[in-house]
Amino acid sequence: MNPKLRAIIIEDEEPARDLLKAYFKNRDDIDLVAECENGFEGIKAISENRPDLIFLDIQMPKLNGFEMLELLDEYPEIIFTTAYDQFAIRAFELNAVDYLMKPFSQERFNQAIDKALNRMKSKTRSKTNIDHLKKQVKEESGIANRIFVKTGNHIDVIPVEEIIYIQAQDDYVELHTANGKFLKKETMNTMEQQLPPGIFSRVHRSSIINLSQINKLEKYGKESYMVVLKNNERVMVSKSRVKQLKEQLGI
Repeated sequence: MNPKLRAIIIEDEEPARDLLKAYFKNRDDIDLVAECENGFEGIKAISENRPDLIFLDIQMPKLNGFEMLELLDEYPEIIFTTAYDQFAIRAFELNAVDYLMKPFSQERFNQAIDKALNRMKSKTRSKTNIDHLKKQVKEESGIANRIFVKTGNHIDVIPVEEIIYIQAQDDYVELHTANGKFLKKETMNTMEQQLPPGIFSRVHRSSIINLSQINKLEKYGKESYMVVLKNNERVMVSKSRVKQLKEQLGI
C-alpha cells in the first residue's frame, strides 16, 4: 500500500480553507497535515512538516504566494489557487503541478491531486526543474517595494526605502539599514533587477547605493571616486560607473 500524500493548505480566506478541507475528506490517499492563514505560517509549516504537496493561495496580505516561494530552501509540489487569470498564467509558467481557478469543484480538485500523484510516481521533477522554478520565482517578482530576509525560521521584512546600501558578500548580499545589517542569499545582479532604478544605483560590481542616502561624491586619487553617505560611511565607485552616477545626482 502506497503511503498517503502529505499536504498543507496556505490560504488567507477561511471559506476557501473550509472548501479545500471538505474536498480533502473525499480523498483517502492524502493527509492534510497543516493549514495556514498566511505565508509566514506557511514557511514554518513547510519546514516542520516537510509536505509532499502544498495548496498555495497567490493573493495574500503581508507575504504573497510568489514571495513565500522565494524564501523556501526546498520546494514541495505546488498547486496554486487563485481568482485571477493573470496569476494563473504566471503560476503555470512557474512549473507548478496545476493551478485552481476559484471557485473550483471537487472534480477539478481531484484532477489536480491526480496530476500531483502521477508526477511524483514518475519522478519527473528533477533538481533542474526545481532550480528553474526558483529562478522563475525571482524573475517574476518584478520591482520590489520590500525585501524579505530569512534567517532560520525568522523572517525580516525590509522596506526598500530603508536600505542605505548593499554590498556583495561571497554568495550573499549584505543589506545595510539604520536598524542593522541583514544577510540574504542572493546575487547582486538579481538585487539590481528587483530594486527601483530611480532610487538605487549600482556604483560598483559589489555595491548598490540608495541615491537619497548620498551626502557627496568625492574624488579619490587621480581618477577614482568615492561616495560619502549620510551616515559617514564611504563606498567606492568604479570608473565605469562614475558618469552614470553623476547624471543620476545631477552633477
